[in-house]
Amino acid sequence: MAERRMFSVKVIESARFLKMPPSTQNLYFHLGLKADDDGVVEAYTVIRSVGSTEDDLKLLIAKGFVIVLNEDLVTYITDWTEHNKIRADRKIDSIYKNLLLQIVPDIALLEAKERADRKPMDGTGTSQGQPKDGIGKDRLGKDRLVKDSKKDLCHEQEHEVPAPEQKIAISFILNDGSMYDIAENDVDKYQQLYLGIDVMQELRNIVAWCDANPKNRKTRSGARRFLNGWLARAQNGARKPAAGYTKPTNRQLDFDQRDTDYEALLREERRGMLDNGEK
Repeated sequence: MAERRMFSVKVIESARFLKMPPSTQNLYFHLGLKADDDGVVEAYTVIRSVGSTEDDLKLLIAKGFVIVLNEDLVTYITDWTEHNKIRADRKIDSIYKNLLLQIVPDIALLEAKERADRKPMDGTGTSQGQPKDGIGKDRLGKDRLVKDSKKDLCHEQEHEVPAPEQKIAISFILNDGSMYDIAENDVDKYQQLYLGIDVMQELRNIVAWCDANPKNRKTRSGARRFLNGWLARAQNGARKPAAGYTKPTNRQLDFDQRDTDYEALLREERRGMLDNGEK
C-alpha cells in the first residue's frame, strides 16, 4: 500500500458529498487512505479503528461512493481513478482483484507492468537495477562471521523445540475445504469473554452454518474475525433481565402488568362526572 493518497476536489466538494454527516465523510477519507492501488479496502478494520459505524458505510453505499464486495465488508471506492492516477510500473495488484472483477465485471483496471528502472539491461544488471560487478564481493570480518554463525545456531535451536500440542475441541470448514481448529483453551477463553451464552453450543451452530452455506464459507485469514463476530452477536442477542427482577403481573388475571393503569383513569373519569352532576 502506498504511503500517500490524493482526493479529487470534484468529488469531496460536491453537494452529494457535503450533505453527508461529518462522521460519514471522515470514514470516506480513511477508506481512501487505507485502500490499495485498485481502490479496494477492508472497511471493517477502518470502521473499528476510526470509531465509525456501519450506518456510515451504508450511507456511502446509498450515495454511490463505495461498493461492498462481500460480507466481510471488503469495499471498492467507485471514484478511485478520479482521486489517484497511478503509474502502471508502480502499481501493485489488489489481493482482492478477482473478487472485484467478479462483483464489478465492467470495471477498467490498470494492468501492472514491470518497473522500468529495475529492468535488467543486456544481462549486466539484476532485476533490481543493480550492477552485477559488486555482488558477492562484500568482505565480512572475523567477528561478524562468528556472530552470524551463533545467530544461525540459536535460530535452528529455537525451531527444534516442539510447540506443546493443544487438544482440539471443534473445527469448522473453510472456503478452501480445509478445517479451522479451535482448541479447548480457546473455548475456555471465549466462555470467559462471553458469559451470557453457551460458547460450545454457538461453535456447534457455526459448524452447522458452514456446512449448510458452502458459498459463504470464510478464508483462513478471516476465520477468527468471523468467529468473534458470531459470538458477539449471540451475546448481544442474549439480553437477560437483571438479577432479582420480577416482571409485575395483573392482580386479577395472570397477565403482564400494563405500564398505564387504565382502571385508575376510568375511576377518575367517573368521579369527575359525579362531581359535575352534584353541582
